[in-house]
Amino acid sequence: MKHIIILGDGMADHAVERLGGKTLLQYADKPMMDYLASQGRTGRLITVPEGFPPGSEVANTAILGYDLNKVYEGRGPLEAASIGYEMAPDDFAIRCNIITLEDGRIVTHNGGNLQTEDARILIDYLNEHLCNDADLVERFGKDRVKFICGIQYRHLLIIKGGNKHIVCQPPHDHPNEEWEPLLVSADSAVCKYETKAESNRLSPQETAELINLLIIKSQELLSRHPFNQARAARGERQANSIWPWSGGYRPSMQTIADLFPQVKSGAVISAVDLIKGIGHYAGLRIIEVEGATGLADTNYEGKAQAAIEALKTDDFVFVHVEATDEAGHDGDLELKLKAINYLDQRLIKPIYEAVRQMDEAVSIAVLPDHPTPVELRIHVNEPVPFLIWHEGITSDDVSSYDEVSCVSGGYGLLRLQEFIQTFMEA
Repeated sequence: MKHIIILGDGMADHAVERLGGKTLLQYADKPMMDYLASQGRTGRLITVPEGFPPGSEVANTAILGYDLNKVYEGRGPLEAASIGYEMAPDDFAIRCNIITLEDGRIVTHNGGNLQTEDARILIDYLNEHLCNDADLVERFGKDRVKFICGIQYRHLLIIKGGNKHIVCQPPHDHPNEEWEPLLVSADSAVCKYETKAESNRLSPQETAELINLLIIKSQELLSRHPFNQARAARGERQANSIWPWSGGYRPSMQTIADLFPQVKSGAVISAVDLIKGIGHYAGLRIIEVEGATGLADTNYEGKAQAAIEALKTDDFVFVHVEATDEAGHDGDLELKLKAINYLDQRLIKPIYEAVRQMDEAVSIAVLPDHPTPVELRIHVNEPVPFLIWHEGITSDDVSSYDEVSCVSGGYGLLRLQEFIQTFMEA
């Protein structure tokens, strides 16, 4: 049997008064998910281990069967792998958003929906002017830092000899909050930590000071750039600050084939560098889909067709859609409802219809990685609903796919790696 996971990032939500006290999954038009729930089995899953932040890098890695205590190194190294940057042993890679600040506050984590072609201009500008800043070179040495362009607002900062024992605040967790209290600090629990292997690295305190200097200097540079001056003249949000967070060293991960011998080959389909990076280290083939944006306007049909084609040759396919998470972060209820419907009708439905025509049996799983409630606009660490369907599965009594109905699901409450172990047993 082959296996496909379809993941709507941040799709789970809370009850919303405007929707009559229903969650978005309860309220949304999603007949395909409801059908699969009624014909399959459901449950809930704890996706975030104790002591870890409820980020997509954590939850997706756990969903794929990895022990975060053994493999977690933050988003930076995963996105480096996706971008194609091969980390050196002394590299510290950290995710670097370009964000919007107004009146001393974080307005949006995405730079006013910054597009990749514009971001590339800003990243090149920062590499030319910020990385060679005289103050930075004097304090931390030449060629210490460089920026690497990713997708839209999601980029990468590489610090030679940087130290991972720092505390960073993800910008999407702090909308409308003052930015200065959120600057990077050394991890007080390990700030004196040093081993022979790390003796050539900056201290945690030095790394924090370096990143904060980059943040502050980036604001002056980016505000002067013609791109932002033109945006300001039009009354639009500016992409006027970098914000690094979630960094680490090169991770060591087994492949999915190592974890599950029945998987001879696999593929990952996503518009997001983070997910591609996880797929890279998991030994999955990365499939690029034209028009995949990471937003609600993504190419659902293209992703569906790519998944169908992959199932003809691969044993395991992981399809990730970011749109629901982005709508949650923006607090856009209508857009998130629309994104759930698009996921249901334009991605899951054609995949299911194709699977029914295949000669070899395929097991389908649908779930989010974490909730991103529209009224909070941040990730929260709560169990998520999931469904599993394949021909011949013994169904439970659940007839709707949502946070409330799946409490009564036949799988009950699973934890972390238990989900994929259960799924792969089919």
